[in-house]
Amino acid sequence: MSDQLRLYSYWRSSASYRVRIGLNLKGLDYDIVPVHLVRDGGEQHRPDYRALNPQGLVPMLQHGERHMTQSLAILEYLDEVWPQARLLPNEPGRRQWVRSIAQTIACEIHPLNNLRVLQYLDGTWNVPQPERDEWVKHWIHDGFAVLETLLAAGAAQAEFCAGDAPGLADCCLVPQMYNARRFGVALEPFPTLQRIEQACLALPAFEAARPENQPDRPA
Repeated sequence: MSDQLRLYSYWRSSASYRVRIGLNLKGLDYDIVPVHLVRDGGEQHRPDYRALNPQGLVPMLQHGERHMTQSLAILEYLDEVWPQARLLPNEPGRRQWVRSIAQTIACEIHPLNNLRVLQYLDGTWNVPQPERDEWVKHWIHDGFAVLETLLAAGAAQAEFCAGDAPGLADCCLVPQMYNARRFGVALEPFPTLQRIEQACLALPAFEAARPENQPDRPA
């Protein structure tokens, strides 16, 4: 299989952001293929994209002839194919704990504030913008309260979510912190999350993955 990697991504998609971080942490070369989620009704709905990804979501990672979806599954694939700079610990108990943090973000927090949910609240139920913003803030704050408790207790002395190197959980946390700021969530109650985020953003792999550093970011 060719090692050529193409990441179908949208600059402000937090799921795409996770995969960009993982690719960067592993030092892998990849090309960005922009998929604009809003323009012309959303390029993710185009027939040519749906033929590759029936879910019509980003990210999608192409590795040779294989097209892969779902950010956590992609990140674990990267860990299995390129085990350098591991995203998951070797010890089963620690690995389960890291997965639980990552899934708390990717499965419990993020789905309630992603684009298609907000578009549904707007287009189907006509929920006004202030109420939609409060919806987002409520669910991020609720999830962050859980994460703060877990990370403060489980990694009080660690620089990152699960030790002295970033991994799968950090790949998920940093994009969700970006979303929180975007929607005006007060972060003062979450000092552990802020501390871990700052440690991550000091690293080139995270800096390069930031939304404002993507080629498809609007001018």
